[in-house]
Amino acid sequence: MINKKIIIAVASVGLTAAFALTAFAQTTTPAPTAIAPSVTTKIVCVGTAVAIREKALDSAMTAYTASMNSAYLARATALQQAYTQTITVSVKAAVKSAWATFNSSAKTARKTWQIAKNSAWITYRTDASECKAPAGTGDGSYSSSDL
Repeated sequence: MINKKIIIAVASVGLTAAFALTAFAQTTTPAPTAIAPSVTTKIVCVGTAVAIREKALDSAMTAYTASMNSAYLARATALQQAYTQTITVSVKAAVKSAWATFNSSAKTARKTWQIAKNSAWITYRTDASECKAPAGTGDGSYSSSDL
């Protein structure tokens, strides 16, 4: 009978210790919500960097399309005037000039767009890297999808 009492006492002490350790472990482990605000803040930071980039890209694309529309309108006007000429040499020279002006304007518009686009992505990468967000939260790998 003493053996049963000893076994019961040892089991009781063991269970008490196990429950105490479990309770202690629960109070010393950080709650998952304690980590969330930090990660959330970092993700919001990346979101802000993306919003700034997208606004810059939108402005640059608006300027690019406005420049291209202007180039096409100027070309149409120049070609229309070229074909009012009655001498073949004059028509040929006016057409060549219209296309040369258009090509120059289009090249300038593309170059301006490329510079603005690259600048927006560089700024984004710098800003996003300062956020120190978890891997995979940024979208920098999609930069080649822009025109």
